[in-house]
Amino acid sequence: MELTPSAHVDSFTRDNLPPAEQWPVLEFTLPELQYPERLNAAAVLIDDAVATFGADRPALRTPDGTVWTYGELLLRANQVAQVLTEDLGVVPGNRVLLRGPNNPWLVAAWLGVLKAGAVVVTTMPVLRGSEVAKIVELTRPAVAISDHRFLDGVAEAAGGAAVVPYGSDDAADLTVRCAAKSGEFANVETAADDVALLGPTSGTTGSPKVTMHFHRDILANADTFARHILKPTAEDVFAGSPPLAFTFGLGGLVVFPLRFGASSLLTERATPLQLAEYAAAAGATILFTAPTAYRAILKDGQGGLLKGLRVAVSAGEHLPKETWEAVFEATGLRLVNGIGATELLHVFISAAGDDIRPGTTGVAVPGYRATILDEDGNELGPNQPGRLAVIGPTGCRYLNDARQANYVRGGWNITGDTFLKDEDGYFVYQARSDNMIVSSGYNIGAPEVEAAIDQHPDVVENAVVGRPDPERGSVVCAFIVLREGVEPSAAKRKEIQDFVKATIAPYKYPRDIRFVTELPRNPSGKLQHFKLRQGLAQESGEETAELAGATA
Repeated sequence: MELTPSAHVDSFTRDNLPPAEQWPVLEFTLPELQYPERLNAAAVLIDDAVATFGADRPALRTPDGTVWTYGELLLRANQVAQVLTEDLGVVPGNRVLLRGPNNPWLVAAWLGVLKAGAVVVTTMPVLRGSEVAKIVELTRPAVAISDHRFLDGVAEAAGGAAVVPYGSDDAADLTVRCAAKSGEFANVETAADDVALLGPTSGTTGSPKVTMHFHRDILANADTFARHILKPTAEDVFAGSPPLAFTFGLGGLVVFPLRFGASSLLTERATPLQLAEYAAAAGATILFTAPTAYRAILKDGQGGLLKGLRVAVSAGEHLPKETWEAVFEATGLRLVNGIGATELLHVFISAAGDDIRPGTTGVAVPGYRATILDEDGNELGPNQPGRLAVIGPTGCRYLNDARQANYVRGGWNITGDTFLKDEDGYFVYQARSDNMIVSSGYNIGAPEVEAAIDQHPDVVENAVVGRPDPERGSVVCAFIVLREGVEPSAAKRKEIQDFVKATIAPYKYPRDIRFVTELPRNPSGKLQHFKLRQGLAQESGEETAELAGATA
């Protein structure tokens, strides 16, 4: 696809797009996806929203009762753009790194960067300095804006970028500088296909990649998944747990509500129960969080806190049928399941209302199409497991990364998930493609085993991976966190194994169970199965070395 003339003075992102032949096919099949050539996503999300919905509508809320109206958010976003361009010399195409928890000033900064024609680089506030340094090395930001409470390590990691704190009383603080600005700013007329956002992947493979998203991409997920599945109105209040640096959170807590004149509850940090309490107190009607959070709320006996919701979305990890049924029984809510990817920004397979079929992820969201491919790129028939492949208005573009060729094959985005599609076109999750365990010739999906283990009353959470085994190829290995007060023991291990045998096919039970106090997760909350596999591989290697030494 030929790119339109860019508004970027700094051509870094255009220069580092993957070669055209490595792009996925992009399709704009809905009327609402026909965007103009010149488009600034921030102008649509806040300037146009003020004109359409009014300056006095609530836009952002926090648990302490703070409310920013659309007019106040526009003022502060303009002030941020003024600080960037007038004080810091930012020009269109420069990158600006953002680091902070979910709060209103982070949203204002995100909008302000786009208004200035610059490119947002999102980072999790919990990343260590060394991790931030890797992102800086890849994206070369001109400015790094950080919540003053998360400045540790930023200056050292930022290289030559100017570091600007926000939320303090320091004279150089972004909020102090903004107070001296008029709040009037002429938005840069960026191209719809100018890069607006660089999103580092959440690291499930241990090696981050940087995804590249255009201004039109930011709106496309709102005009597909949100518009057709969530069907938000200006009266809705969004809430959720994912950080804004995670594209699941950016969509659900910023882009979707602003696109439809709704408001968003921003929580900097909350347990699942606290999130439910905050959401109930704020009158939230749409909630985004992970299946583990819904399970935790129910295990606390607080499902009633969710009854005020109109829509409850589960994504970020596999939603077991048992969790869906438990939430429905306790609250009457039909959880909206979905799968998305940082590479495509948000959810592209889902279903809502009467279209939901528990145990399935759903169907392709309007604007997207999906299929199942074998290893040779051929489409598979019904109920045949293979690689999930997706095409739509968004698609994978990695920043100067050879792994682009692995994700895009024959124009399809290959997500790295194993699915099957049933006779009615519903997609059923099997496992991450790297988390299918082959043991003695049997294919065993780790998520199915995890779901069975989760049903045991003494299990808080668990993760299942394959452990290398010389006789079986691999065996099912479960890492299990027990509830407080329950002691690990051989008897408890056998009890759980017998429970799993009685719940799913006996050959799928975990032959190896390791009791642990916590599971490895990345900053977005996803389980890092690869770390468990790495530990087992190292363990297996050491055993092999010991055996070789003994034989010698």
